[in-house]
Amino acid sequence: MNRIDMEKLSVNELIRGMAEQLHSQLGEQLDQAKVIGIHTGGTWVAEQLHQKLDNPNPLGELNISFYRDDFTQVGLHPQVKPSNLPFEIDGQLIILVDDVLFTGRTIRAALNEIFDYGRPARVVLAVLVDRNERELPIDADTTGINIHVQSAQQIKLNGPVPLELRIQQSGE
Repeated sequence: MNRIDMEKLSVNELIRGMAEQLHSQLGEQLDQAKVIGIHTGGTWVAEQLHQKLDNPNPLGELNISFYRDDFTQVGLHPQVKPSNLPFEIDGQLIILVDDVLFTGRTIRAALNEIFDYGRPARVVLAVLVDRNERELPIDADTTGINIHVQSAQQIKLNGPVPLELRIQQSGE
């Protein structure tokens, strides 16, 4: 397992940059936004982003296990916890947060679950890392960093404290 070539890469700095992007994109609407992290890595990023945004609303967490399109192939993890959305979804501005955007399938599953709770006015996608390889037409509105790695490699966020990005070979 090796670290991302940028040894000095700070996840905290990436999240700070994401917060700045969201401030410029959403302006005064930011205080009304509901922040939702996708379990597990997306929740870790969302917690720090939520703090940096000084968002007054409670933080939400999505567990998309039942919404994955590979559910029948990989099965259900034995410790699946339900989603926690302590606010209304209908008509809300949602900031959906994930750690790594790769194929787009995780985001599709998250959107499906969000819409089961209600119809948001807008969903803004914020990701820590964008691999820029898609199987579905999904794009991030806010990105910490764009990284291109070989198909046989994965970008992994370790945490929750400290948060650290690593590149590893698939299956490690």
